Parts: sequence; C-alpha cells; structure tokens
Amino acid sequence: MAAGFLAKLTHATDPSDVAVDLENGVNGFIVVDARTPEAYSGGHIPGAINFPHRTMNAASTAHLSKELVYVTYCDGIGCNASTKAAYKLASMGFKVKEMLGGLDWWIRDGYAVEVGAKPARVLGAGIRCGC
Repeated sequence: MAAGFLAKLTHATDPSDVAVDLENGVNGFIVVDARTPEAYSGGHIPGAINFPHRTMNAASTAHLSKELVYVTYCDGIGCNASTKAAYKLASMGFKVKEMLGGLDWWIRDGYAVEVGAKPARVLGAGIRCGC
C-alpha cells in the first residue's frame, strides 16, 4: 500500500505546489496546458505552454528534453486532457506530473490566469518550446 501511495505522489502535484515553484523560480519543469488552443487562449496558468494532448506523438515531442519534468493540466476534475497528456508523455519516456484539479482548482486557490495566446515559454530551462 505505501509503495502505491508513494508512486502516486511522484506523478501528481497540486496548484499550490506549482504556484510556489513558479513564484520561487524553481528550474527543471514545464507547465503544459493539454487543452485546445481555444481553451488555452481563454485562460491559462501564466508561463504554461499549450501542447494539446491530441497532438502529442513521437514527432511532436522529439525536440523536448527528457531531463525536465512536464506538469500537465486541463480544465479540472471533469476533463481528462491532463491525464491523457501525462500518459502519452510518460509512455514516451518523459518525467511527468499531473496537476490535480486543473485550472479550476488553480483559480479557486486564487492564482492568476493569463488570457490570450502568448508565445510558448519553457520555465527555467533556458530553451523555447515550439509545441
């Protein structure tokens, strides 16, 4: 039982932990909005890149570093785009965490949201992602 619980913690995070890491400039992770470009432009976590889960495959991820952790999120509990994205990325050998509660819990916790499509950014890695 404990092993399963610990395994879950290595693959999940929450808005508070992500917000603290972003605020403190923690390096080594990328926040991935796994929703459609339309949903992303309607509101997203500041600094997140838009990489819809439906477009994730070997070719579209070939330029991504496997040294980073990819934190996926979507609308929230009623959406499974973050789960699909996390599964796809993990099955291709990437380190992944799914942000529980998605954008809904991010907003409920009082964190800022950016509106509109912005150029893709990678947090802390010093590279850009054209996802």
